Amino acid sequence: MQQANSNDILLEIKDLSVTFTTSKGTTQAVKNVSFTLYKGETLGIVGESGSGKSVTTLAILRLIQEGVGKITSGEIIFHSPKIGKVNILELSEAQMRQDIRGNDIAMIFQEPMTSLNPVYTCGEQVTETILLHQSVTKEEAKKRAIELFEKVKLPDPERIFRAYPHEISGGQKQRVMIAMALSCQPALLIADEPTTALDVTVQDEVLKLIQELRDELGMAVIFITHDLGVIAEISDKIMVMYRGSAVEKNDTWELFYQPLHPYTKGLLACRPRANMKMKILPVVSDFMEVSPNGEIIEKHKYGSIGEALMMTLESDEDIADRKIELTLQTKPLLEVYNLKKYFPTKTKGWFKKEVVEYKKAVDDVSFNVYPGETLGLVGESGCGKTTLGRMLLNLITPTSGEVIFGGQNIYQLKAQEIRALRKDMQIIFQDPYSSLNPRLTVGEAIMEPMKVFGIGNNDKERKDRVIDLLETVNLKASHFTHYPHEFSGGQRQRIAIARALALEPKFVVCDESVSALDVSVQAQVLNLLNELKEKFHFTYIFISHDLSVVRFMADRILVMNKGKIEEIGYAEDIYNSPQQEYTKKLISSIPESDLEEIRKIQNKRKLARGVKNVQF
Repeated sequence: MQQANSNDILLEIKDLSVTFTTSKGTTQAVKNVSFTLYKGETLGIVGESGSGKSVTTLAILRLIQEGVGKITSGEIIFHSPKIGKVNILELSEAQMRQDIRGNDIAMIFQEPMTSLNPVYTCGEQVTETILLHQSVTKEEAKKRAIELFEKVKLPDPERIFRAYPHEISGGQKQRVMIAMALSCQPALLIADEPTTALDVTVQDEVLKLIQELRDELGMAVIFITHDLGVIAEISDKIMVMYRGSAVEKNDTWELFYQPLHPYTKGLLACRPRANMKMKILPVVSDFMEVSPNGEIIEKHKYGSIGEALMMTLESDEDIADRKIELTLQTKPLLEVYNLKKYFPTKTKGWFKKEVVEYKKAVDDVSFNVYPGETLGLVGESGCGKTTLGRMLLNLITPTSGEVIFGGQNIYQLKAQEIRALRKDMQIIFQDPYSSLNPRLTVGEAIMEPMKVFGIGNNDKERKDRVIDLLETVNLKASHFTHYPHEFSGGQRQRIAIARALALEPKFVVCDESVSALDVSVQAQVLNLLNELKEKFHFTYIFISHDLSVVRFMADRILVMNKGKIEEIGYAEDIYNSPQQEYTKKLISSIPESDLEEIRKIQNKRKLARGVKNVQF
């Protein structure tokens, strides 16, 4: 195998620093970051929100907002195949727009819906990019766009070309973004969290697509994510960022096999495992703490990641005991019989009152949930799991069927009785920011439902209860007077949990409540939900597209597909012996976390590239 040499260098970042200035002061978002990227290579950048990983790549494209952010030091040397070696920081804005952005360096953003213009068709947006950078006619640009849609494996490229972004699925929108990024055959593709919001099966397809296109076109890729399972499958080397600094850089296999920095160890340990059942997830704070002056101090609660996993592994005896406990349950807390929800999609007649076609979101579903149980509800987007979850709370009226809670059919209750029922049935939504009133302080938001249901004799009692709840979810009493925008995503999710707990419910629906969180924050929230379950004897329905998370949380799992139940059973049985092909497909799509599998993937990549021992 040949060694990489200086002729293979595509990008050199030297001592890059980026500073942001706001009304609250100055923050150094990126601190003296350096790395080298070679042609055809994939660099994974991982870290929590606010670590500086996205800002680093935005600086490469000079997309730091003027007046707020500024590149204060460093060099960005790009060895362009089209215009030669340049320092990006010395180019004019016109050169960046014409020669670099979208031409030599392309970017796929995290949320395709906000990146695509809703008033233009998908085809128009891709052809616009082609016409901007290439001397071709509109007809040639259209032909090229349709070819790109075929290359990224979009179904019916002609239809997608004419479709508006809202008319296609999330996975299809992401493929349109990839097609747009590839339209000018860039030497470098930057993918910023391109799979975070996608189902595990769609994520698997997008990852494979990016890898195929990378190898076919000889592109280099910078892949940003907070999911180390994803990074293991796609990257050749990894840079771990924490608070603006690159704390560790290494080949992917070496980093997974022998991480050196305590923050890296924490990130690797706190991921839920699909191949094992854990009773608690290790967290970053088990491996390190930060002193008041910002110094990272390594902690030794666990000797290694392997020891952390073994010490937190749930024993076979505990799993067997839990199965027996559930088997002995005779009276369900929640009973669901033949539940259906059909949405009309096509009507006819003068007043469009006769429905001729329906979307069967939930189609004849029946199951029970027992007191103290966590039932995991999994499936791809559009399978009906969120619709089902909301029907269980009578937030959506069913087409037919029954939901019996505490011996009552909730669909036969009067308005006043339903309102009283809300105290016992709560929901934690996916996006805590949109579910919190921005005009209310955190304390007011949690107290509000307590006032409605008459919990506490006066505001002082309620305030004391709210402070207890904030401390229960590991927040501070002083947070009572703060507003939602002053908190991080993980903190806002804790606030949403505290508000759900304020009424002391018997039953809680968690609807994708950790899907938008960093893996380290996710571990803290999942541990918290389990602690609260034991303390308050909650019964959960845990809705998620992440099967590793569901494996950790659930006693039993219900798999949905196209509105129907594919299979339901104990979590261990579903993972170890899935009965349906659809379930097998979901499980096989989970990113690899086994060290031996990662080693095989990396050896295959090195063999394909003909390069080994590439140094940063």
